[in-house]
Amino acid sequence: MRLLHTSDWHLGRSLHRVSLLEAQAAFLDHLVETVRAERVDAVLVAGDVYDRAVPPLPAVALFDDVLHRLAALGVPVVMISGNHDSGRRLGVGSGLLSRAGVHLRTDPAHCGTPVLLADAHGPVACYGLPYLEPTLVREQLEAERSSHTAVLGAAMARVRADLATRPPGTRSVALAHAFVTGGQVCDSERDITVGGVAAVPAVVFDGVDYAALGHLHGCQRITERVRYCGSPLAYSFSEADHRKSMWLVDLDAAGAVHAERVDCPVPRPLARIRGRLDALLSAPELERHTTAWVEATLTDPARPPEPMARLAGRFPHVLSLVFDPEDSEQRPRRSYAQRLRGRTDQEIAEDFVTHVRPGRTASPGERTVLREAFDTVRISTARTEETR
Repeated sequence: MRLLHTSDWHLGRSLHRVSLLEAQAAFLDHLVETVRAERVDAVLVAGDVYDRAVPPLPAVALFDDVLHRLAALGVPVVMISGNHDSGRRLGVGSGLLSRAGVHLRTDPAHCGTPVLLADAHGPVACYGLPYLEPTLVREQLEAERSSHTAVLGAAMARVRADLATRPPGTRSVALAHAFVTGGQVCDSERDITVGGVAAVPAVVFDGVDYAALGHLHGCQRITERVRYCGSPLAYSFSEADHRKSMWLVDLDAAGAVHAERVDCPVPRPLARIRGRLDALLSAPELERHTTAWVEATLTDPARPPEPMARLAGRFPHVLSLVFDPEDSEQRPRRSYAQRLRGRTDQEIAEDFVTHVRPGRTASPGERTVLREAFDTVRISTARTEETR
C-alpha cells in the first residue's frame, strides 16, 4: 500500500506578517498532483491542519477545496487534529465526511477504532491519535499519570488491543501528534511541555508497522518505522536550512517500510545574513539572497541610521532585523529574542528568578510551583479554545 504522509499545514499562518496563503494553496495543488501522479492509496495528515483553533475564512476555504479534490480522486484521507487545531471544530461532520473517504480522527475516545483500508495483500488498520493534552484526557484514556508518555501509552494500548482482534497479517499504521525523543525542534513549534517533560520515547509506538508523526517542522527519521514529515513550508527563520518534503511510504505485504521524500514547492527561499550594514550592502557573495526572505543580523558597534530601509534597497524581501553589536562589553551579545529562542516557558521563568535574585536559583519547590502554574494556564487555554 502506498501512503503519502504529510502534516503541520498550519493553514492561515503568516511569516513575519507576510501572508502565506498563496504558498499554502500551491502546496495543496502539489499534494493533489502527487497523489495523482504517484498513484497514492491513502493520504495521512498528522495534525496542525490549521494554525489556530479559530482559523481565518480563507484558510477554511483552502481546507474545504483540498478535501473535495482528494475525495474526487477516490483516495481516502486519514487526518488527526494537532495542538494548534480545535479538535471539536475540525471534527464537525466527521461521520458524513467519512462516507466520502475523508476520515477525521479528533476524539481521543476513538484512538482504538481504526480506519480500515485494503489492497491486494489484505487489510491495513489505520489508527488516528489526535493531539492528547495529558490533563484533559488522562481519565478518559485511564492513563496512570498526567504526562505525554502516559496518555500516549494508554492510547497505543488501545491500538494494540484492537489490532490483536484483527485477522493475522493485518498491517497497521498510527498517526500521532507529539514530540518524540530524538526529534530536532525549531522556533515555530508551540511548546507542549507538561510537568517539565514534553518528549515521549519512540518505543511507545511499538506494535504498528508505521507511525506517521506530526508536530516537529523538520522532516526526520526517528526509526525506520517512526518518522516526521515536517511542515510543507518554513514558518520561521530557524527553518531556513530545512528541505521541506512529504514521505511517500510503501508498505509491502509483510508490513516492511520503504519511504522516499517528495519535495514541496518553495515559494521563496529563506536566508540569514550577518555582519556590518555596509558589508551586507556590498558583499558580492550575498547577491544570491536578493530574491529571498531575509533575516539580517547587524553587528555594527553603533546602530546605523535607517537600517531596514537601506537593507530593503538591496534585499527587497527583508523581513527581520536583529542587532548584535561586536563590542558587547557594555551590551549583551544576543538580542532578547535570541536569548529566548529554543527555551521553554519554564526555563525562561527560572532564569527570571535567578536574574531578580542574584546568586539564588529557583529551589525545587519553586520550580514545582512554576511548572504547575504553566500547566494550569496551558490547560485553561486549551479548554477555552475548545469552547469558544
